[in-house]
Amino acid sequence: MGIIIGIDVGTSTTKIVGLHDGIVAAPECIRATDPVTSLYGAFGKYLFDNKVSLGDVEHVMLTGVGAAYVDQPIYGLPTTKVEEFMSNGLGARYESQLDSMLVVSMGTGTSFVKVEGEDIRHIGGMGIGGGTLKGLSQVLFNTDDMKQVSLMAQKGDIRNVDLQIGDICPEAIPGLPLDATASLFGKVKSNTSLEDIAAGLLCTVLQTIGSATYLASLGTGIRDFVLIGNLTLLPQCRQVFPPLEELYKVRFLIPQYAQFCTAIGAALCHKP
Repeated sequence: MGIIIGIDVGTSTTKIVGLHDGIVAAPECIRATDPVTSLYGAFGKYLFDNKVSLGDVEHVMLTGVGAAYVDQPIYGLPTTKVEEFMSNGLGARYESQLDSMLVVSMGTGTSFVKVEGEDIRHIGGMGIGGGTLKGLSQVLFNTDDMKQVSLMAQKGDIRNVDLQIGDICPEAIPGLPLDATASLFGKVKSNTSLEDIAAGLLCTVLQTIGSATYLASLGTGIRDFVLIGNLTLLPQCRQVFPPLEELYKVRFLIPQYAQFCTAIGAALCHKP
């Protein structure tokens, strides 16, 4: 059996993985100015870096919004487009080894996919995600470089930005500890530092996603939430989600290849 190539084509970023005998090999990410360039760049780089020939590839599986720009077989190889939400679910299930979960795909926006065994379905989403961070960072800091903004945020203090329960109440409210957020950006002043603002911006996006995930899970009985997508690379995820776990009595999981779960899921969609 040859290698199954799974490719998640974004508008400017493409993730690619190889699946051989059920094992994921050498995931890579390529950025370019358009989806077709990033797709072929990622494919060529994958073949070169891993010393794989076209003859070693059995099938190419495409997913993601950028896949719509591709209307012919990749390098003449058998090529199939697969639905992104199904890819999210399959990839997250493979990486987490869970049979029941809510998959939270944190990309340009955020989508929620419910996985219960073989039943994988999209249950909703929201227009807050990486696109929100980039747009507001451009306005606030004159850059959309998330690494730079993340480094700024690490020097900031969220307590100078968000109003917490302890700021408005001397005692904890049942179910709400003193450090729980009462109002995002509710404490900002005219002299608040840019580092603090950066910390507040990242917290706002991630905490909103976390709370929306919990609300989306109500009535499902699911308490395991698997985070996938580019935003999982932010170190602030390790700061924002653990307190939400305590607050909501749930688990937020970031698998090893969280950034590549959709590409992995695409490869897993292949039926021999």
